[in-house]
Amino acid sequence: MNNDLENIEKSYFTIGEVSEMMDLSTSLIRFWEKEFSQLKPRKTEGGTRKYSQADVAMLKRIYQLVKIEGFTIAGAKEKLKEKQDTPADIEAIKIKLSEIRNFLVELKDNLS
Repeated sequence: MNNDLENIEKSYFTIGEVSEMMDLSTSLIRFWEKEFSQLKPRKTEGGTRKYSQADVAMLKRIYQLVKIEGFTIAGAKEKLKEKQDTPADIEAIKIKLSEIRNFLVELKDNLS
């Protein structure tokens, strides 16, 4: 899995970009999207998935659980339901708050 995300200043990524960055097939990413309710990328009117940095952080967590730690899909789902304040969770929250702030600033600028 590549760690190119830290070097990229994008708000949203296509499934192809995420696939390449994480060295995962797009079909596996779509499968995980169906299996894990925590993974909800935005979709454009045309159906193109747009993954936020928080979505990518969740994909990294799922990858860690399933591919590295050997959890089954069911086991990974249970693990993700547990209350955890890990650095990855905190980072995902910070990223999501930053995205919300950027959206609100952009909205304010458009209203002016």
